Amino acid sequence: MRTRDIDAAAVQTLLAAAVAAPSIHNTQPWRFGLDAGNGSVEVRAAGRRLPMTDPDLRARHLSVGAAVFNLRVAAAHLGWVPVVRLLPAEADPELLATVHLAGAGGEGPPSLRWLYEAVERRHSSRMPFTGRPVPETIVTEMTAAARTQGARLEVPDIMGTRRLLRLTRAGEARNASHPGRTAEAHGCLTAPGIDSGYGIPVTAVGALDASGRMPMRDFTGRLPVLRLPALHFERHAQVALLWTARDRREDWLRAGQALQHVLLTATSYGVRTSILHQAMEWMDLRAAVAGAQQRCPQLLIRFGYGPEGGRTPRAAAYAASSPTPGAAVPGEGAASSG
Repeated sequence: MRTRDIDAAAVQTLLAAAVAAPSIHNTQPWRFGLDAGNGSVEVRAAGRRLPMTDPDLRARHLSVGAAVFNLRVAAAHLGWVPVVRLLPAEADPELLATVHLAGAGGEGPPSLRWLYEAVERRHSSRMPFTGRPVPETIVTEMTAAARTQGARLEVPDIMGTRRLLRLTRAGEARNASHPGRTAEAHGCLTAPGIDSGYGIPVTAVGALDASGRMPMRDFTGRLPVLRLPALHFERHAQVALLWTARDRREDWLRAGQALQHVLLTATSYGVRTSILHQAMEWMDLRAAVAGAQQRCPQLLIRFGYGPEGGRTPRAAAYAASSPTPGAAVPGEGAASSG
């Protein structure tokens, strides 16, 4: 069977899917290069750093891992079998992954190919959910999705949920009272009418919980900007803790792929999601999330039914590419997600 050509249209599809991945504060910390000679995409670290929020670059690796998973989904959609190598060159620490486009056209891996339609539809919903429980069958698929990528997704009981949200609220409160961290968050905001391709538009920050139960991130703080009024969020939240057994760079990249597999699975069933990361940004709170268990927490996923959240911009796909020898780069294209 004939292998599909890696032409400009295929590259555009691959990169548009990759840049649709979520990233910490929408920094989009990735660059892509195509080596047409061996049929592989190089994924490199790039973009703005967040020295206060993400000093060890763990969240950056999670973000890049999510982009790698989207690349795999798009490759499967186009009929390739994507073969991933994480951290393939010890002497090149900015090269975080390569995705080799193997196999013949026409039949990509079905477990990934069916997720392609969810790539564009997935974005974070920072609005209240209805409180209607997500069926156990869907939750089971979400947990299985994380496991296939080398991570674990744990859905706690009511008391466990309250504990995790309490720790997240503590992290949010610390962030709000820390001048350096608030300045960093404010620096990621973009004003209405300004399309930088990066950052969080003021119109997409969502609402805060009037009851104070749901610790949504407050990007605006005391800034004199228009914002949504506080709303009452779901009383009984559904959250899931994504964790790995170890805490190396490779584990972070795997956790990012697991995150995106979970989010796309949820999206395919009409389930909305948002990410709660605040407790992971403080060493003692992250340790408290882990508790006595031998696990490395990566983030919380809030999920449920509700309105579609505001979209955040994406840099044009060609702007996220950095040609390598023999590379082909698309002319234009962008994705918008969150």
